[in-house]
Amino acid sequence: MLLILLTGISGWMDSAAKDEDLVQGRNKSISRIRREPDQTIDVLVMGDSLSYSSVAPLILWKDHGITSYVCGQPGQKIQETYYLLKTALEKQSPKLLILETNVLFRGQGKLDGLEESVAEAGNYHFPIFRFHDIWKALLMEKLYKGESYKGFEIRDGVQSYEEEDYMKESAEKKEMGENVEGYMERIVELCREKNVEILLLSTPSPKNYNYRKHNALVEYAQKNNLSYMNMNMAVKEIGIDWKADSLDKGDHLNLSGACKVTAYLGEYLDKSEWKLPDRRGDAALSAWEKEAEEFEQKVAEKLKVMRGK
Repeated sequence: MLLILLTGISGWMDSAAKDEDLVQGRNKSISRIRREPDQTIDVLVMGDSLSYSSVAPLILWKDHGITSYVCGQPGQKIQETYYLLKTALEKQSPKLLILETNVLFRGQGKLDGLEESVAEAGNYHFPIFRFHDIWKALLMEKLYKGESYKGFEIRDGVQSYEEEDYMKESAEKKEMGENVEGYMERIVELCREKNVEILLLSTPSPKNYNYRKHNALVEYAQKNNLSYMNMNMAVKEIGIDWKADSLDKGDHLNLSGACKVTAYLGEYLDKSEWKLPDRRGDAALSAWEKEAEEFEQKVAEKLKVMRGK
């Protein structure tokens, strides 16, 4: 009886959660990806706040016709990555998953990892646990508005990073967080089952990356036959200026930095083996064109202010 009750209420909660204004914080990414029209996303981007601060899907669309979506969450844990991926794959058949790699080093003790695993499994199978706070929004008529551009967030602050050689070469290797490899096995297996390629991506972030992590990721990618791109090794080629492109002293990129990273990523994807389609001109995706135009105008206005012009 309890199982039937949970299933019934969960079904209602799941339906209500499609209205993203009723959903708080980190669960918005789940609500948003489920609202995208079926079978329209060719690239999924997942990870913590570095993902939605660094990759702007509407720039990838405008410049390359790539349909992408960022399913990022603040402090995303690997268990959340896995179940969010499962949720996205219920309605989408992307050709590529881009995983921002900072999530692989988020430490969890054995007990915390077990608790998180149980919690996320419960949240996935019984949405009443994940979306329990929808009751509050409905009863108090309180909406949780938020701006999002296919999962990307415009972050227009500027706090410069005092440059130092944070990628100084080392033979040492940083161990990944406990539970990470087990969940990565699940992610890789799920992607291979669904014919989704994987790109491990380290976006520019002096606070979060160093050569020890680079060594660990290179080894992991080679061991599991995955592609890996470390943008921290290419900040000059990307054109990153730490005085202008950092949101918070070397932790996240701001809008200016994200534009540069996305441009670089788009060129890389264009030349890649994955042969992502250019969907510009597809009548079924005309909404992307409109959103991209509005986004481009907003970005231009924000950058003008950021650069003091």
